[in-house]
Parts: sequence; C-alpha cells; structure tokens
Amino acid sequence: MKVGLAIKSPIGYTVFCTNNPVDCAKFDVSSPMKLDPVLMNLVARLNTSVNLKIKARSDAEIYGVPEYWTYPDGAGDCEDYVLEKRRLLHQAGIALSNLLITVVRQANGEGHAVLTLRTDGGDFILDNLDWRVKHWSDTPYVYLKRQSETDPNHWQAIEDGQQVTVSASVAR
Repeated sequence: MKVGLAIKSPIGYTVFCTNNPVDCAKFDVSSPMKLDPVLMNLVARLNTSVNLKIKARSDAEIYGVPEYWTYPDGAGDCEDYVLEKRRLLHQAGIALSNLLITVVRQANGEGHAVLTLRTDGGDFILDNLDWRVKHWSDTPYVYLKRQSETDPNHWQAIEDGQQVTVSASVAR
C-alpha cells in the first residue's frame, strides 16, 4: 500500500482522541511484523471473534448521532470494530505502528473503516464485513487514507492507482 501526502484525519477519530487521549498518544515506531503462520492465526482468530461478538448497528441507532467513534459495548459500526481489534491485537503484543486505522470506499460509494496490519509480506486488512484476513489488494475497496505508521494522529492519502477524489469528511 503506497501512502502519499498528509491529509486530515476523520472527524470521528479526532473526537475519539479528545475523549481517549491515551489511545491516540504518539507510539514507538517498529518494523513491519514478520509474516508467519502464528501471526496470521492470531489475527484471523481475533478478527473472527470480534466480528461475531459485536452486533452491527449504526451510530444513529446507538447514540442518536450520525458519527461517533468509540469502543463497542456489544454493538457498533465499522470504526468501532476497528478500534476493538486494534486494542486487542496491541494487548496481544503487536505494535500500534503496525495496526493502522484505514478509510476506504465501498463499491456502493459508502465510506468504511478497516484495520491495516503491516507485515514484511505486505499490508493485510481486518474487516467487519469479511471474516477472512486479506491482502489489501485482494479487497473490493478504493483506499482513501490511513494513519501514518510514525504517528497515529497524522493521516496520509493512499495512492492505490485509481483516480479518486479524497474527501476529508469521509469518516468510515
């Protein structure tokens, strides 16, 4: 996944960081994870587990607002799944610089959030819409932006070879 210029973070992330500053603190940068069966087994199990334990519901249904990023309490939308997976994988020993929140556009045009796992074998996607952990290029998405691997509060546009207008207002 090739990243480019700096871009604004999603507003939902900015508000999340205001409410959870410890979870958005600058992290130590590490090399991409070594891609091996042990790592992929851990990631696949956690991806499936989180996807099964959270009921998909919109922020409007849960909180009465169009966008609200938070750790889920039994229900949530795409970015809530991402935050939970990121937290649990970090607790399992994966550096936050290898767990990057990523904003994509679905085929239907809607924004969506996924978690990118950086490895020495490429970037892999954990998604609440798919139980499989896939290489980013094997997903059906147009990639818009993601957190920088050097600072969680800096975001970068993604250059995926398609002509895309990137909007700073895309939140999930």
